Formats: sequence, C-alpha cells, structure tokens
Amino acid sequence: MNSNQKYLIAVVGPTAIGKTALSIKLANHFKTQILSADSRQFFKEMQIGTAAPTATELASAPHHFIHHKSITDNYSVGSFEKDAIQCLNNLFTKHQVAVMVGGSGLYVDAVTKGLDYFPDVDQSIREKLNTTLETNGLEHLQNQLKQLDEVSYNTIAIENPHRVIRALEVSIGTGKPYSSFLNKEKNRRDFKTITVGLTTDREIIYDRINQRVDIMVNEGLLDEVKNLIPFKHLNALNTVGYKELFNYFDGTWELDFAISEIKKNSRRFAKRQLTWFKRNENTLWFDYKTELEHIIKTINTNLN
Repeated sequence: MNSNQKYLIAVVGPTAIGKTALSIKLANHFKTQILSADSRQFFKEMQIGTAAPTATELASAPHHFIHHKSITDNYSVGSFEKDAIQCLNNLFTKHQVAVMVGGSGLYVDAVTKGLDYFPDVDQSIREKLNTTLETNGLEHLQNQLKQLDEVSYNTIAIENPHRVIRALEVSIGTGKPYSSFLNKEKNRRDFKTITVGLTTDREIIYDRINQRVDIMVNEGLLDEVKNLIPFKHLNALNTVGYKELFNYFDGTWELDFAISEIKKNSRRFAKRQLTWFKRNENTLWFDYKTELEHIIKTINTNLN
C-alpha cells in the first residue's frame, strides 16, 4: 500500500443487509473511524425508525454524522459533502484508511465523486411551480418539462413531483436545460475510493426487511413517531417508517395496514437502492454472509 495514498472504503447496499456490522468490523481491522452517509440517521430524534447504530455499536468504533443534527435543522446534501470532506481531511492526517457506510446513494456519491453544480435560482420560481402543481396537477408540469428539457423528461423520476419541480426551476431560472448541468467535471478527490457492496437474493432481502420492521415496532417505534407528530410537516419526517404511522395516528389507517405499508415501502426503497448502487461498475459485490477474511483480502488486493 502506497504510504502517501489515502483510501476511503465505502460500504453500500440495500437496507437491512448488514452494512453497519460490516463497517464496524472493517474499522476495527484497519484501526480507523466511520463516517455515516445515511441521511436519515443524521437526526437525533429519529433513532428506532432509521435503524441507527445501537449504543454498543457506536462504542465499538468511532462514528461521525450519527445524530449530529435535529429534524428542525436545514441540512442539505451539499452541507454534508462539505462537512464529510473536512472530516476526512482530519482523519487522513492520522489514518491511511477511513470507512464510510450508508444506504443514501446521493450522499455516498457526494463524498466520493462530488455533486453536480447548479446556479442559485430565484425562490419565487419554485413557489409558482408548487402552486401550479396544486392547481393543474403533475401532468401539466411534466409536459412543461418535456418542452424545456426533453433529456431530463426522459431520465429523471418523472412521477416524483420534487424531481420534476427541481428540473423545471433550474431550467426556467437559468434559461438552460437542467440536464446541461449534470455530469460536468466534478471536484477532484485527494483519496481513492474502494466501494464494497453487500447483497443477496431479493427474497432474503425482503424477508430481512420485514423482520427488521417487526423488531422496530417491538422496540418502541410507535412511541417515537407519536412524539414527533407536532413536527410531521418537516421534510426529515417525510420518510418510510414515519409517514405511514402518522396516517395511523390521525385515524386514516389501521395499525396492521400501516405496518404492512412500512414493509412494502421499505422493500421498494431497497429496490431503488440496488438500482442506484449497481450503476457503479467498480463496486466489489459480496453476498451478505461472506466471511470477513475474504472481504478484507479482496480490499487489500485493491489497496495494493
């Protein structure tokens, strides 16, 4: 291993696959520290529903970016990128290797590759688009995007109103297609990334997710969500495991149905995670039951 070269080992994969456990073993092996790139585990009020590391796990290796923010804080992926790079620069003064773990693909990419740059856009454009969404519906905005930026229309998650509005506000505000800002030369990184992916058969992933949701409920997820009802309008809480139970507490859904929806939406989330992570052709994929020694051996081959 080149003594001047710094390495970031990024552990990725779908929810409930065992990323936390592997990252701790790797951090202990390389005598280093862990950065979390799980955007839901940043928030200290959301512990059970985000499957954040337990007190025992947190004590077994130094962690960064776990419960360091409140749901009332405005914390963007851009802020995380800046904070994470600063954290890595500090770690790399003492360690040659650092570990990053998380299921939020955009946040992982922000650290390993850098974010696409978008110019600032007048806030009023988004407000107008939100009003248009309410009065004329999503299809109207989709058609508008098709006229302004057909590339984005064909590539973004067109059923997601947030994505459509984001692409439109940039296209309108800059006079250039949203897609023209994507995949430009990103910030160079002073470290090399080795990405380790955990996966297994889809049925096993889904089974693990269902079991995890049951465990969360037994550990007190309902009380956690109940205490957060006054904040349910916040963006941080518009997420799987919380929004479904808000529907239970306001009387819209029965509890059994809400829990089954958490399982279903978590399975869908896992599917999207795998699609995102599979785009990186350099990822070293392992079955979640692979022996640690084999994973470390493969990493060491890449370090050298």
